[in-house]
Amino acid sequence: MKTICGIDCTGCGFKSSCKGCTETNGHPFGGDCIAAECYKTGGEDSFIACRERLIEEFNALGISDMPMITTLCQLSGAYVNLEYTLPNGEKIRLLDNTKIYLGYQVEKANCDRCYGLFADNNYLLVCEYGCNGAEPEIIVYKKRESNSSMLGSNTTEK
Repeated sequence: MKTICGIDCTGCGFKSSCKGCTETNGHPFGGDCIAAECYKTGGEDSFIACRERLIEEFNALGISDMPMITTLCQLSGAYVNLEYTLPNGEKIRLLDNTKIYLGYQVEKANCDRCYGLFADNNYLLVCEYGCNGAEPEIIVYKKRESNSSMLGSNTTEK
């Protein structure tokens, strides 16, 4: 399968339901792909700059037991869209199953839980969860700063 960003999709578990990003102009599952958008607007340099800017934004959150983030990769929303329980008991999902995000998973310091980091052009999400995504909690869900995206600033933190 030919891709816009050059990623090797042959091992992807979603390839049977994916139409491919080249064939769909960067919308393999119907939603946006942050990597494809970068490549279409400015090539690999644009993608690298976007990824580095997101890494800086995640590290700037100052989450004390989260290791420094050094890389991000493309992640399907369908794979990482966990269900969170709000304080009022309502269950929600914050990501879009049809989008491709930039994100990563890192181990939480001195704990058996992990942090999941996800970003698109508009939002940053940091969540914490146990094995296989068990008992996920929202740590930070933040609208990206106006100098990083087209939208203004608004932050919700735990």
